[in-house]
Amino acid sequence: MEALKNTLAENWTGTHNLVSKGHQFDLSSVPDLKGKVAVVTGGSEGIGYGCTHTLLTHNISKLFILSMSKAVVDGATDAIRSELGDAAAQKVRWLQCDLSDWKATAETAWKISKETDRLDILINNAGRGIMTRQLASSNGMDLHMATNHFGHVVLTSHLLPLLKKTADQGSKVRIVNAGSNAHQNAPKEVKFESVEELNKNYGPNEQYGRSKLAAILYSRYLARHLKISHPNILVNVYHPGVVETRQSSEHILEPYPLAGYAMKIGLAPFKKGQFEGAVSAMFAATVTEKSGQYICPPAIPEDGSEQSQNKELGEALMKLTGDVVQSKTAELSSAKGCPFRDH
Repeated sequence: MEALKNTLAENWTGTHNLVSKGHQFDLSSVPDLKGKVAVVTGGSEGIGYGCTHTLLTHNISKLFILSMSKAVVDGATDAIRSELGDAAAQKVRWLQCDLSDWKATAETAWKISKETDRLDILINNAGRGIMTRQLASSNGMDLHMATNHFGHVVLTSHLLPLLKKTADQGSKVRIVNAGSNAHQNAPKEVKFESVEELNKNYGPNEQYGRSKLAAILYSRYLARHLKISHPNILVNVYHPGVVETRQSSEHILEPYPLAGYAMKIGLAPFKKGQFEGAVSAMFAATVTEKSGQYICPPAIPEDGSEQSQNKELGEALMKLTGDVVQSKTAELSSAKGCPFRDH
């Protein structure tokens, strides 16, 4: 019965109170964030905007938001100014960034590092949803992996010096990556051994699931490797549940016109809103004292699939990630004395 209650709470709207008291959490429990600086990718819509709004209403001092779309950014800016006032809007620095373009992502990270002397919270939320296989124009990589995994690793690695500096000053630093229970749809044959494997077309659900498996493996990998040298840096990954976003109501129609319509309309009454969808992310970003966990709503640590717990698979993923990023961005990165670092 408890497992059923947890499943409902993790995925569907209005069910958070079904879990035991030890796993309850809501956005009102987010602590005061005065003096802290945060970065949120995809923070101008959906779950990302839920995180953005929550950080601002809990007194974050400066907030960098990365987004691909200027139109979406403009709409979010107007919403923040309208709902929270000019003072909140002035705390926000919007940066346009396509995470599938790793050179542009590295440049964005450098801009952030020049504009702040600390970074307390990094929420890697942006991502490509369940869609057909496409290749990124900038590097020829599967767009799900290029965005959902590689882009966030590049961003995080280039921000790590700033994150480590903040942690070394005695502050608790939290890195949060966006996972999903859909990681269970990753192909069982995944080994993360080659670019050819990464670019193989497994199908929409499998492509997406593999990228979310990578998010969990990377989070646990980074948590392991930072544990001894920087125990004040906590790295976790979250599952948001089934949330009403453009991914679940528009993008899903691209690979599945009929089944996607059922997701868009049939499940609409049961989907979480953007603020409910942000709950587990905000727990990981502001409250938890543990690292290397897969956190499901509202604040339930889960094991995840056997693949997601495979340390050797995580090491293989990150070796391949490092090799690919180095080869694709050498001119901008290692050739200029700034080698890619993953921990």
